[in-house]
Amino acid sequence: MESWSKKAFAGIGLDFDFVQDNHSRSSKHVLRGLHYQVAPYAQGKLAWVSSGTVFDVIVDLRANSTTFGEWDGRLLTSEGHEQLWAPPGCAHGFLVLSDFADFHYKCTSCYSPAHERGMLWDSAGISWPLPSGIAPIMAEKDRTAPPFNKCQTI
Repeated sequence: MESWSKKAFAGIGLDFDFVQDNHSRSSKHVLRGLHYQVAPYAQGKLAWVSSGTVFDVIVDLRANSTTFGEWDGRLLTSEGHEQLWAPPGCAHGFLVLSDFADFHYKCTSCYSPAHERGMLWDSAGISWPLPSGIAPIMAEKDRTAPPFNKCQTI
């Protein structure tokens, strides 16, 4: 699989220089996010999985965007080789649906703890595909993140 080609992606308007690659492995029902960074370290992310299946989500936090406050979610599978682009200014997160998943993402800006922000996973009307009665497994910082209406916009 060719996960990145500067020439091919520039042809569809994604002409970025990626500065960092990340890889995480998570178990079923783990929900990571929703995360984003503010200027001057706002990150765009190109995500895909090399094993497993995730439901990958973005929420638009760009105050001047026509899609401000809207979310989009897609299944990413190792078999289908789908990718999701999370533009700078969008919160990003994912839920693991398989027994485990290897999740990869390329970033347009380096990680900066001072500029990292979070948004509460269930505060933007996202239809997470969780079975009835199952709570997601989350890090403390994700469980206690501010809701959408308290998030810093970009």
